[in-house]
Amino acid sequence: MHTTSKIVLVTGGNKGIGNHIVNQLARQGAHVYLGARDVRRGRAAADLLGKQNLDVEFVRLDVTDAASVATAAEHVEEANGRLDVLVNNAAITSGLEPASAMTTGNLRRTYETNVFGVVTVTNAFLPLLRRSASPRIVNVSSGMGSISLMADPDVELTKMNQAAYQSSKAALNALTVLYANELRDEGVKVNAVCPGYRATELNGGLPTPGAGDPADGAKVAVRMAMIGDDGPTAQFLGDTGAIYPW
Repeated sequence: MHTTSKIVLVTGGNKGIGNHIVNQLARQGAHVYLGARDVRRGRAAADLLGKQNLDVEFVRLDVTDAASVATAAEHVEEANGRLDVLVNNAAITSGLEPASAMTTGNLRRTYETNVFGVVTVTNAFLPLLRRSASPRIVNVSSGMGSISLMADPDVELTKMNQAAYQSSKAALNALTVLYANELRDEGVKVNAVCPGYRATELNGGLPTPGAGDPADGAKVAVRMAMIGDDGPTAQFLGDTGAIYPW
């Protein structure tokens, strides 16, 4: 049992921004559970970080499978008795159509991971977070989910009109605030972050000119994961440090 180091779970931690979040938190001395649905890829990612003397442990976790989430929570409870930080990073894009061409199938698939999966994981691990002296939840969102920015015709990025993805992140932002308000008096700080446009598989075939380093995008999630008791809650922070409008 790890009694002094932070106990952290990162969903979707085997690749992209999630993998860099795992790496950076482990380098700050945390014991990090690398959550991934693919056992082979998850173990390979955890083993690679372990060879760098980082305290990383693979745990199978498919955010769309409540049974796998419950099993992962049981494992963390048996091993540590608590969870200090939950980073809800796992996300997908399922179709990049505008609202008028969006299929309900793509909308459901996107919400299953980006919204329902976050609720499944958060609620399963909340009892363990409540046992932490400094519980933190970080939801990896996107500026493209800001309704205020979507409504601004001068914001170029949101003109892409990826209805399923953008609306799922808007729903995630709303959940962030609702969890933050409910858990505020318990000391659980819940925030959303935007890692920026990064060169990852999530782009789903979109052109990547201008896409930044995923390692840089991970930094804002790590920063919010490690905030002190005087840190914010119900905040939406961008990769540049700017506070985004909901």
